[in-house]
Amino acid sequence: MGSMFKVLKEQYDNFHLIKRLSLYELKSANNNNYLGMFWEVFNPAIQIAIYWFVFGFVQRRKPIEYPGGGTYDYFSWMVAGILIWFFIYPSITHGSKSIYTRLKMVSRMNFPLSAIPSYVILSKLYPQLLLMIVTIIAFQFMGLPINIYYIQLPYFLFATIIFLFSLSLITSTIATIVRDFQMLIQSLMRVLLYVTPILWPLEHFNSLFKFVMRLNPFYYLVEGYRYALLGEGWFIVKHWHFTIYFWVIVLIMLSVGSYLHVRFRKHFIDFL
Repeated sequence: MGSMFKVLKEQYDNFHLIKRLSLYELKSANNNNYLGMFWEVFNPAIQIAIYWFVFGFVQRRKPIEYPGGGTYDYFSWMVAGILIWFFIYPSITHGSKSIYTRLKMVSRMNFPLSAIPSYVILSKLYPQLLLMIVTIIAFQFMGLPINIYYIQLPYFLFATIIFLFSLSLITSTIATIVRDFQMLIQSLMRVLLYVTPILWPLEHFNSLFKFVMRLNPFYYLVEGYRYALLGEGWFIVKHWHFTIYFWVIVLIMLSVGSYLHVRFRKHFIDFL
């Protein structure tokens, strides 16, 4: 627990620097593109169109029904769930390699290494907010107006950030010591999209498969986004057991990640 509080204190003490570095990270990533931030929306739009064509148009998916009585066409249901994926995927892949790719730059600076995954993840948050605004505007023309359940969105966004940070502490530490681990992360992320109920509803599978899929912490985040954007209800309260399970997982990951990071960061320079 001591390591966890130490890492959290480093985030608090260096928050202004983390924010500045995240903006620089975002600017440098789009600096050579003529359209700049436009690609942060255009690329997800292309992927959504491909997924809809394959899973929605070609396979002729039926409207999705929720136990509460809500029925939604496949496209709006998929968009509401896949929105958070465009934050999760780059945050995990870039967060896992964030330390060893920037270690030379910060090795001579008085800068806590635990803040590196933080500003990398934060740099991915800005495109997510822009994409969220575009999605909400589009939903107004699709018969899904703004509703009171949107209040849940900041909570689920915060939960996603904390989860990604906890996971990145673990993956960035291991990837710095064992570089092959980064390749494993990239391979697993390709699979994760299809084993998370983003492109198809769980109702199509048997009870055992549903149970296993719901153990995936990303299920909680994806469904939370859907409940908020589609106006289905208060997911936090309605599925309180998933809320408790999710935060227990986060606490364990944050504790383990903090311990590993503090334990090995003095030796990171040896692995360059």
